Amino acid sequence: MAEEEAAAGRHHVLLLPGPMQGNVNSMMKLAQLLALHHFHITFLTTDFIHRRLHRFADIHSLSQTYPNLEFKSISDGLPDHHPRSNNNAFADLYSFFNSHGKPLLTEILLSKTAAKPKVTCLIGDGFLGGLTADVADEVGIPVIHFRAISVSSFWALFCAPNLFESNELPIRGEEDMDRIITALPGMENIIRCRDLPSFYRGTESNQVDPLKSTVFDCHQTLRARGVILNTFEDLDGPLLSQMRLKFLRVFAVGPLHAHLNSRRVSDAKTTPSTASFWEADRSCLTWLDSQPLQSVLYVSFGSITTVTRERLMEFWYGLVNSKKRFLWVIRPDMVAGEDNGDRVPAELEEGTKERGFIVGWAPQEEVLTHKAIGGFLTHSGWNSTLESLVAGVPMICWPCFADQQINSRFVSEVWKIGLDMKDLCDRHVVEKMVNDVMVHRREEFLKSAQAMATLAHKSVSPGGSSYSSLQDLVEYIKSVGRKNN
Repeated sequence: MAEEEAAAGRHHVLLLPGPMQGNVNSMMKLAQLLALHHFHITFLTTDFIHRRLHRFADIHSLSQTYPNLEFKSISDGLPDHHPRSNNNAFADLYSFFNSHGKPLLTEILLSKTAAKPKVTCLIGDGFLGGLTADVADEVGIPVIHFRAISVSSFWALFCAPNLFESNELPIRGEEDMDRIITALPGMENIIRCRDLPSFYRGTESNQVDPLKSTVFDCHQTLRARGVILNTFEDLDGPLLSQMRLKFLRVFAVGPLHAHLNSRRVSDAKTTPSTASFWEADRSCLTWLDSQPLQSVLYVSFGSITTVTRERLMEFWYGLVNSKKRFLWVIRPDMVAGEDNGDRVPAELEEGTKERGFIVGWAPQEEVLTHKAIGGFLTHSGWNSTLESLVAGVPMICWPCFADQQINSRFVSEVWKIGLDMKDLCDRHVVEKMVNDVMVHRREEFLKSAQAMATLAHKSVSPGGSSYSSLQDLVEYIKSVGRKNN
């Protein structure tokens, strides 16, 4: 074992996540899994994210748990007051990294100290595909891409040129939204236009530019030595088979949070992983302790989704009118253009006081595995989808953008573990779906969700598909490292 650790210690892996919480969260779990295999690991984020991780994610404790894991940061080129949490912010971040990040990343890749060898492998977020591929080629370091979005969304974006060639795209207005897409290999006749990633939406004129840049990022992955995916064979087997026809190596190592939990279960001293940009209110766990078994609907729209006050009220009325218990995450910045002078109607305050609990942020993994949770009203971000799936919790999906549209379709129509409320925000629909998931169709969805959870846990256990794929990734990193030492 000591000889194996010494051999692994000669390899240095740098991980560069995309500058969003979901990307950072999943890649930090990958970093810990690789650290458990004794590689030197550098986790590189922006200064802004690094500061938030220091405040809310306790990365100091992670560094103590994994002495071979180091956190570094570089400037994102934006002023401190920049919001960094809307579509325009993503465009700004993307622009900076691809135009100004190259020399900063190159310098770090080429640095070497007595305590840590030169980087021998770069694992870069696909969001930064062009940058990581260019720098890796320039300095002669192999790059593997990590995709934080779902396989189905990535594949739909990758296949965009074929969809245009076959006249499946562009989408021709609202009347076209329910048309079935037939030319997506591995998911023929499953996806409607409205289920495609949000980049596809809009008229031909306002759709092409953002779609082209997103598709270009996906195709940059062809330049990498391989692609790492946060999924498992029993969940996405048909799509993984299609991807293996295009990419040199496909490492399906998810669900990453379940994988990490299974690897460290024997080490009680290991620090639980976290990559939160917000301070979690743990009082919600105490409240859940006092609730009946599977009686609470957990509601969270993630770290960046914003809603209008009008939509907030529709959800609120739907939840209260359902007469079901609920735990709701309402971030301080979640309501767009919030008017603090508007009072919450008395019936909502009373209904929430009786059956609800509202927090600014929650420790989501712990919440979803709590015995009181019976359902999850979610924005369908990929991390949230996987966390719910692993916990065996049925979902009500209200997707907003990016891969969330296609994730919600798979939840309802492929995996059949919940309902899709896409493109609707109506109190009556909310009330009906809450009661369907929590009461009327509870046994149906619970059975499917628990069966999928069993497959997920099996995949990360010794002999499972994701367990084996991680071993393949580890061996590949060692092999390319030996060539670069």
